[in-house]
This record gives sequence, structure tokens and C-alpha cells, in this order.
Amino acid sequence: MNAKSRRVAFDRFFERWLPQIVVSPMFAASLLFVYGFIAWTVYISFTKSGVMPNYTLAGLTQYERLWTTPRWFVAIENLFIFTSLFMVCCMVIGLFLAILLDQRIRAEGMIRTIYLYPMALSFIVTGTAWKWILNPTLGIEKIIQGWGFPNFNFDWLVDPNMAIYTVVIAGVWQSSGYVMALFLAGLRSVDDEIIKAAAIDGAGPFRTYWSIILPIVRPVFFSAFVVLAHLAIKSFDLVMALTGGGPGYATDMPATFMYSFAFQRSELGTAAASAVMMLVTVTAIFIPYLYSELRRPAK
Repeated sequence: MNAKSRRVAFDRFFERWLPQIVVSPMFAASLLFVYGFIAWTVYISFTKSGVMPNYTLAGLTQYERLWTTPRWFVAIENLFIFTSLFMVCCMVIGLFLAILLDQRIRAEGMIRTIYLYPMALSFIVTGTAWKWILNPTLGIEKIIQGWGFPNFNFDWLVDPNMAIYTVVIAGVWQSSGYVMALFLAGLRSVDDEIIKAAAIDGAGPFRTYWSIILPIVRPVFFSAFVVLAHLAIKSFDLVMALTGGGPGYATDMPATFMYSFAFQRSELGTAAASAVMMLVTVTAIFIPYLYSELRRPAK
């Protein structure tokens, strides 16, 4: 083989394998630091680990301890309350705002930007801002009392029975704009001829949206559901910034429970078991979504 042939062969080899060579370090890092540590956490959840990792297998001991811990049930209850209210409110508000903007109103671009802006903030910023707003000594309660309503009371942030709803308020404020953007994109993808045909048949705006447009954009509902469910399950930073899991552990979520047991109470095995339960929950949500997205009609 002469020099020219070797050069051509090398160029072809380099052209074929260059993408793999570029991506391989990132893939290796992801394999180690993501999937490797997931596997490590799953293994630790079946061991006797306490303050430090202990690789002696202990069966389901950590899971039994987890499901007999009252604080875990508080975290599960809070997750259910937060997830249900968070998802329903974001869906309703996001859909309402999307329908409003779909009417081609004036200053639509500015309004859309205002609605979508909170999603550009991190949950840490959102939690800190709402912590100031809801603080009874300097927030809404203080302002309205200063307006001449001394009996006004809004101390949800320090009320163990109501504090979880402050997390819902902050979460809905941040995520509703993102859901609006999803629905607006879906609404704008509907063929105008369908809407014109419905108007010719005498269908009013409500019936047009309810019976025609919304069924067409049904996949958007599922996409929004998956995104919101994912945000709800891993809502660690919002809770830590807004309530810190308190008062006491009244606003604990599985993510904050895991952090507390791993780094504050030094019960690494129980924390790993709670992390595995979160992983199972997320997997149960994403597998149906991936199945619906990736399946192909039978030939």
C-alpha cells in the first residue's frame, strides 16, 4: 500500500470514528458518576451501612427501617399533597394562559415573556424570594396589616399544618409559565382549517376547544404531566430554600428526608433505601412515557 492509499485509509478511519472518540470521555464520565453511583446506592441500600459505608449485605433491613420510620410517612404524605396540587394547578393555570395567548391578543410577546420568566430562575432563588414574601414579620401579612387591617393573619410558613401549601404556591408560580409554553406550542400547531370548519358548523369557542382542539393536543398533556411529576419528586432545592423541611419536619419530602438521614443523622443505609424508592417512582413514571414515545406501529 502506497502513501496515498494509507492516507486515504487513515482519513476514512478518522472520519468514521471521530464522533465516538469525541463523545467517549463524556460517556465514560456519565457511566461512572451517574450510573455507577446509582448502582452503588442500590447496593448500599441492602447493607448495614450507618455513618460510613458497610458492604456487608443485610437483606431488606434498611427498607424495613425506612417503612417503620414515621418521618418517612410524613415525607410521602407531603409528596402526595405537593405533587397533586402542584400538577393540577400548573395544568389548569398553564392551559388557561395558553388559551388566552392563543387569541392573538395585543402585546402577546411581552406577556408571554413575563409568564415564562419565572422558569428561568432556579428553585433556590424562587424559594428564597417566597420565603421573604410569606414571612409573617416582613411579607404579605406585615404589608396588609400596615394598610390598616391589624387582624389579618397569613402565617402559613410557620404553621406545621399549612407550611406544605407554601411550597405548592412557590412551585406553581415558577412552573405554570413553562406549562403555558408547552400548551401554547400545541395550540399553535392545530390546523386553522379545523377551527374555521368548527366555526362554520356553529361551534362556540368553549366547545371548539373542549371537543376539538384539546383532544388534538392530548400528547402535550402527557408531556407536561411527565415534566411536572419529575420536578415534584426531586423537589429538594425549593423545599430547602423555602422551609428547610420545617417547621420541624412538617414539609419533609423524600429528597429532603434522604439528605437529612445521609448527612445529618448519619444513617447512610436508610438514606440509600429512600433514594432507591425515589428512583423506582421516577422509573415508573418514565417507562410508560418512553414506551409511548418510542414504540413503532407493527409492520
